[in-house]
Amino acid sequence: MTRPLIGVSTYLESGARWGVWELEAALLPVGYPRLVQAAGGVAAMLPPDDPSYAAAAVARVDGLVIAGGPDVDPVHYGAERSPRCGPPTPERDAWELALIRAALDSGTPLLGICRGMQLLNVALGGTLVQHIDGHVAEVGVFGRHSVKPVPGTRYAEIAPEEADVPTYHHQAVDRLGEGLVASAFATDDGTVEAIELPASSWVLGVQWHPEMDEDLGVMRALVRAAAS
Repeated sequence: MTRPLIGVSTYLESGARWGVWELEAALLPVGYPRLVQAAGGVAAMLPPDDPSYAAAAVARVDGLVIAGGPDVDPVHYGAERSPRCGPPTPERDAWELALIRAALDSGTPLLGICRGMQLLNVALGGTLVQHIDGHVAEVGVFGRHSVKPVPGTRYAEIAPEEADVPTYHHQAVDRLGEGLVASAFATDDGTVEAIELPASSWVLGVQWHPEMDEDLGVMRALVRAAAS
């Protein structure tokens, strides 16, 4: 059986180092391609590019993952920048928002992870909370907490029971974007932990980091949707 091609968005970082080199680089933590591969897909990196090429890029993949990363610029949801909000990454914001809109327009299966879930919400007119406490163990260290699915949702079909997940984020979904529903919440403080678009072919966002875990459920569901 042909393995579906899953495009994954990437970082664009200056000063990356390997061997004798220190250069600007398109980076993706290895957990993302490994998760795609373990779930039965082939991973393709989609580094920041001219947003006008997003539809062409999405047309060449069977499924799309918008990866985690830095804070979304509040300008995209009409908010003043909080002192707790991280520095903007305009090239990545513009590229990933264009990828999301192209996937929604084309019906390409889409999974947003952490920042990717937040961008999905923003792309559909939603807003974000610019800082919350309790979802980062310590700087550079993933924590864990439990999330509870909402019965009857796509996420609940994938994971019908409460689950312990790896987490590292300090922003969160506030007002939901048009058509989106919340499909999981953090059990300790009620933070929205998964969102989905019921009217679409397959669109899901999760606030945690499945690439840092052994559970393949969410990625397998994306790969199945991409294969079909």
